[in-house]
Amino acid sequence: MSDRVEDQMEGTEEGGSKLAWFLTGAIIGAAIAILYAPKSGKDTRQFLAEKTRQGKQAVADASLDVVEASKNMFDRGRKLVEDAADLFERGRKLVRG
Repeated sequence: MSDRVEDQMEGTEEGGSKLAWFLTGAIIGAAIAILYAPKSGKDTRQFLAEKTRQGKQAVADASLDVVEASKNMFDRGRKLVEDAADLFERGRKLVRG
């Protein structure tokens, strides 16, 4: 059973790593776009405001996904503990006779 838990934890770590790389790439891309964009200051500020809003939304969406995944993992963990407690109790009853 511990192999399943380890596999689930690896999947969560991989998802967090992908999110971090995505955000890093988005920030680098935005910085390069700003530096090379032939726009006025007002247009650039509007562009930055829009990208900031989009970034906030992406982070909010990702955090909701992380919360949902955490709840699912917690529920699975609770189920594993309950199953283990049931098995322990059944084993104890068998030993006692």
